[in-house]
Amino acid sequence: MIESRCGLLCSRCGYKTQVNCSGCVQISKPFWGESCPVKACCECKKIQHCGECENFPCDLLRQFAYDEKQGDGGKRIEQCKSWSKTADTV
Repeated sequence: MIESRCGLLCSRCGYKTQVNCSGCVQISKPFWGESCPVKACCECKKIQHCGECENFPCDLLRQFAYDEKQGDGGKRIEQCKSWSKTADTV
């Protein structure tokens, strides 16, 4: 099940219950700001998550994944790879 556009696992996010977030796949505007460039990019390309993109992993996703304050050391990139592999076997 795809939880986000960038590979973040929303089910493990502390904000999910705190702000009643259902994940960027389900919402039109992120709770953390006006927009998210990764979400907007995926929706513009009409793909479910970054792992479906022909440019995966792009500089924008790498920037998010390895951000000093909010990054996850590339875990979201690996998650997108995992979602893509799962989709290929279905």
